[in-house]
Amino acid sequence: MAEKGGMNHSGAAGIRSRVSGGETVVELSGRLDGGSVGALWESALQAVSGDQQQVILDCGDVDYLDGSGAALMVMMRDAAQERGAYVRVRGLRDELLRVLEMTWACKRPKWDDREDDRRGLREMIGAKASIGVNDLLQSLSFAGEMIYIFYLCLRRPSTLRWKDVLLSCVRVGVDSMPIILLIGFLMGLILSFQSAVTLQRFGGEIFVPNMLGLVMFREMGPLVTCILLAARSGSAFAAEIGTMKVNEEVDALKTMGLSPARFLVSPKLIASVTMVPLMTLFFNFASLLGGLIVMLSLGYPSVTFTSRVFQNLQYGDFVGGMLKALVFSVLVAGVGCLRGLQTRSGASSVGDSTTSAVVSAIILIAFADGIFAVVYYYLGL
Repeated sequence: MAEKGGMNHSGAAGIRSRVSGGETVVELSGRLDGGSVGALWESALQAVSGDQQQVILDCGDVDYLDGSGAALMVMMRDAAQERGAYVRVRGLRDELLRVLEMTWACKRPKWDDREDDRRGLREMIGAKASIGVNDLLQSLSFAGEMIYIFYLCLRRPSTLRWKDVLLSCVRVGVDSMPIILLIGFLMGLILSFQSAVTLQRFGGEIFVPNMLGLVMFREMGPLVTCILLAARSGSAFAAEIGTMKVNEEVDALKTMGLSPARFLVSPKLIASVTMVPLMTLFFNFASLLGGLIVMLSLGYPSVTFTSRVFQNLQYGDFVGGMLKALVFSVLVAGVGCLRGLQTRSGASSVGDSTTSAVVSAIILIAFADGIFAVVYYYLGL
């Protein structure tokens, strides 16, 4: 490949070419590193572009060589070989020659500038269907594992890490309470005001409390609460477990014989199931407070508002809303932890898992809410 050389003289990186006896001699000098080879790139290509069938890279004056300098020399070799010339290196010191030998035998990758062929519609549908089926199978497997873990926790409660459950309850419920109360109050205020403005045309603003109580307790309370849970706690679950997965802490748990689902997921899931119904109640009462302010501004006393709210609410409305909140909380916490466990390696994988957790949770909430609407309709609730 090369001829070994002796002494060289240090200096700024430079390149010079000459033709001698039917050979192109390219003299390289100075420090060939990442900060200097960029300026030599075009000159190097021109130096090996002649008609001579033999090219000699004279490196007797090269003072330093790293990967960038080796890449420059490999590029010069390939450019000369493309026109059929023979390339050899001479004068390079032994320690620098060992650096060059690590890359000299390698082939540069060939990049195809043509546009990638697009897959047909059937291939795209098949690929998406395969991903969806695999995700469904993983979700079913995860659900089965969590059911079994819940069974073990009910059978032997002492095996559950109750400190982690309490900590998760604080993060899910207590820390979320300010935003729950604020959004609930604003939604009750806005919904009551918009409804009152419309119903005033027909003298029906007295029915605003009826509408507000029914809508909040049956539908909007559990729905909005769990969407906020997905945005705040579900994403946090995915980010926390995803970071542990990237740092191989989940693999360490498996190595120690601990179940990641039982150790990491079950406290978060139990905390969500415990706290979300309470959060829904606080959301509902905050929305009623917003509606009360609107009705007071319209001249109605508070006793009229409260009597009309609870006069039209039935026990089934309250139970139906709480049942929705329970199911939605399981979906949000479960999909957040599942996406965290599915995190792949890489710097952006945690962000992708967090985004997927929030989007998947909102989609599942929408589907579950539609199923509840059909079931409640046929049950007469």
